[in-house]
Order: sequence, then C-alpha cells, then structure tokens
Amino acid sequence: MEILPFKQPKYLLMHLLLWVGVWFFYVYFFSYNSANSLYVTWFSSLLLPIAMGATYVTVYYLIPQYLLTRRYGLFTLYSAYTIIFTTYAVVLAMFGSFIFLSNFEVSTMPPMSRNVFFILILIFLVVGLVSFMVLLRHSFKTSATNKALQNKILDTQLQLKQQELQYLKRQLHPHFLFNSLNTIYGFALKNSLQTPDIILKFSNLLDYILYQVQEQQVTLEQELAHIKEYISLEELRFPDTLEVDWKLSDSALEKYQHLQLPPMLFLPFVENAFKHGTIINGTLRIGLAFNVTAQEIMFTICNSFRESEHSTETGIGLPNIKKRLELLFPQRHQFEISAAQDQYSVSLTLQLKNHAI
Repeated sequence: MEILPFKQPKYLLMHLLLWVGVWFFYVYFFSYNSANSLYVTWFSSLLLPIAMGATYVTVYYLIPQYLLTRRYGLFTLYSAYTIIFTTYAVVLAMFGSFIFLSNFEVSTMPPMSRNVFFILILIFLVVGLVSFMVLLRHSFKTSATNKALQNKILDTQLQLKQQELQYLKRQLHPHFLFNSLNTIYGFALKNSLQTPDIILKFSNLLDYILYQVQEQQVTLEQELAHIKEYISLEELRFPDTLEVDWKLSDSALEKYQHLQLPPMLFLPFVENAFKHGTIINGTLRIGLAFNVTAQEIMFTICNSFRESEHSTETGIGLPNIKKRLELLFPQRHQFEISAAQDQYSVSLTLQLKNHAI
C-alpha cells in the first residue's frame, strides 16, 4: 500500500525535506539553554533515524495492516511494541551520547536531552503528525474513489434506463404501425377511393415515428400536429359515425408551442381511444383536452364505450407508455383511468419543472 510513495522523484524529495526539517527542529529544541553545539548536532543526528524508524513502521505497517483493516487489538499490541523498542533505542542514544560526547559529565549535556520522556514526546510528535497526514490523505483518496464509484453506478443506471426506453419505443412503434396498417388494409379491401389519402396521411405519421421520434425532445406543436394527423386518418375510417371534441385554446398553443417534451407521449392514448371506443347510438365520441402552463401539462382523453363490449386486454401499448412515464417523469406525473356512464377516460398530468421551453 503506497501511503507515502517513494517511486516518483517528487515524493522522494518530499521525504528528504521532511526529515531535514525534523533534524533542524531537534537541533533548535535541544539547543535551548545549551551552548554545546557539537553535542546537540550529534544527539539530534542519533535521534533522527529512531524517529524515521518509528514513523515508517507506523505508516507503512501498523496503519495499513491493522488500523485501516479495523484490527484494533493487533494495532494496539504492535503499537506498544513499537513504543517499547523506540524507548530502548532512545535510552541507548542517551547513554551513548553521555559516554562519548559528554565524557560522563552530566553538566555538559543540554538540559532537554536528559529527560527520556521529553525525547519520546518529540519523536512521537513527528510520528503523530505524519500519521495524521497519512490518514487524511487516505480519507481523501477513499472519498474520491467512492465518488467515482457512485458516478459510475449512476452512469450505468442511466444507460440501463436509456436502453429500457429504447426497448419500449421499439415495442410501441410496431404496435402503433400495426393498428394503422390494419386501417389501410380494411379500406384497400373495399377498394375505397379514400385509400390514397389514407396512405398519404399514414406516410406523414410514419415519417414522425421513424425519424422525429428518435429525438430526445420534440415540441408540443409537433406532437399536437401529429395527433391531429392521426385523428384525420381515423375520420376517414369513421366518416359518418365519429364525433371529436378537441379542447385546446389557441392562445395557450401559441404561447407554449415550443415547449420541449419526449415524443409519442399522447398519441398512444389517442390511438387506444379509437381502438377500444364503442359506437353508441350511431356515434363514436372522442374528447381531448389539453391544459398547458409553463409548469405542467394536463391531458385528458375520453371515448364512448359499453363495458360489456370493452376489452379488458390492454395489449402492449398502454403498459409500455405507463412504464415510459415512470422512467421519463419519476415522481412527476399523475396517471388515472376511470370508466363511468358509458365513458372511458384517461387523465395524465406531467410536471415540467425540469423541461425547457
């Protein structure tokens, strides 16, 4: 574990500057009330390797092997051994200096060099400071690693959501195309003169589905235009039995026509209304309402139906659009379905606070 690495020259220089600074600190400290510069110099030089040994044993062995791995019992035990050996080495340095540097004369020894406790405090002060820097560096490194891991997880989740959205689109579009082709097929069987008009309108919708819908965002104006295109296509299929009530103020559309939103949000609901709607008293009634503000869109669509004739099978369109809403507008949409008095209604509210105009 490279806590204080030596491999790079800049780190080697940092280690060198650290211990040169410690040596000068010892010289300054032991020079207090002492004029014996020779003794102070040699004694400081003897203590320096002891301080280095205690420091490197702590930061390269005790901290990574026991403290960071939460083996606190062994960390305490081996720390005690380190203190004992360090004390023994300090005592040897004191006796060696007393014998060879002061010639057994206590009076010539600097006052601060006579107390083993002061000397141990000086050594372990260095050990403590270096250990603190090591733990601080480890904390920053761990925090950065965790942050990078969280970002990677978020990126992976985003990619999975994007893949899921693409999968839902691939299911939704064939479902829509299949229903539209059935309409064209029915007119073709009747040799209807309206078949070319239907094919033209269908080609416009096909262009929207195959190209524009691949964009992340489309304008509200584009979405509404293709809803109207689809309704006009259905009007050809129900020439005398369709009644569509469209409620959207021109002022709201003009003001919010450039509102950005994901494509194909409302068209599947319109398609389901026609597909599952029931002709009652000779008329299929479809009602659409849009209430648009800068913060939200409230969309409601209803169709006439008889419960006895209404299929309980929703196919893949409606479940897919529900799932898509959960991915695109998490916690920011309300979706309700109700059926009462020969009318089937779908209500959708989208919060647009994160979508630009």
